[in-house]
Amino acid sequence: MDYFTVTLTAVGLAMDCLAVSLSCGIVMPNFDKRDALRLGLFFGGFQAMMFALGWVGGTTFAGYIESVDHWIAFGLLLVIGLKMIHEGLENKAECANLDIRNLKVLFVLSIATSIDALAIGISYAILEIQIIIPAIMIGIASLALAFAGGTFGSRLGERFGKRMEIVGGLILIGLGIKILAEHMWF
Repeated sequence: MDYFTVTLTAVGLAMDCLAVSLSCGIVMPNFDKRDALRLGLFFGGFQAMMFALGWVGGTTFAGYIESVDHWIAFGLLLVIGLKMIHEGLENKAECANLDIRNLKVLFVLSIATSIDALAIGISYAILEIQIIIPAIMIGIASLALAFAGGTFGSRLGERFGKRMEIVGGLILIGLGIKILAEHMWF
């Protein structure tokens, strides 16, 4: 497979990371470059790892994953998005925000954003395409866009406050609906 196609695949998969990290940057108080780097490393690492796992699993797991992957991603993003909207509507001065410093939260978000990479890895296995270069490119693109999204999101959160928490929740729900729609109708 040519580098242009692999690059488009990497950037396409990284868009989920961008959207989620933007939301995280918006809602987290005191979000800094270390938090953005943490998001980037987790999201990039999970994207590359899930892509490789999909490739390794190949056609053995294709039937199982394709039938439920979109529902898992949708459910995770819906729950997190609704939680963010609820907290954005609360009148409390400090509400429990989506805290990516909590490893459980970071783990769930990393899985939710990388389920598509698992499916793409399976398709690469079916097409008998080598995965070393694509896995590296997917990891780097996801890291970079997650870092950028988190950094930009924190600036929006500082400027617009709790209203941006609602926007962040809507972004996550929209992303979940997009994933569900793509798998069900396209």
